Amino acid sequence: MSGHIVNTPQPQNSYNASKAGVIHLTRSLLAAEWAGRGVRVNSISPGYMGTLLLENLAQTPEGRVMEPQWIELTPMKRLGEVTDLQGAVVYLAAEASDFMTGHDLVIDGGYCVW
Repeated sequence: MSGHIVNTPQPQNSYNASKAGVIHLTRSLLAAEWAGRGVRVNSISPGYMGTLLLENLAQTPEGRVMEPQWIELTPMKRLGEVTDLQGAVVYLAAEASDFMTGHDLVIDGGYCVW
């Protein structure tokens, strides 16, 4: 989701710019230029996920401040689980998405609705 929004409270402009670049690369280079070859390219932008990386961050003083804010700013009031992404992956791999290319699926518990 960091390619779509400005995260708070942490400053991470370089990270956000790189994620926005991945989304645009998905659309402009890969999806647009490879569609004629029968290649579909889509991306997934997860929200704050309960991964080992985030668990380790939550053990730091900065993480103890940020994690409750992320949860508060997420309408579903929780971190995502890796399993929350499985349906999107299956959909993108299935024939059901055969006419879909150049799209970024944001799976963030509603964080980007604000």
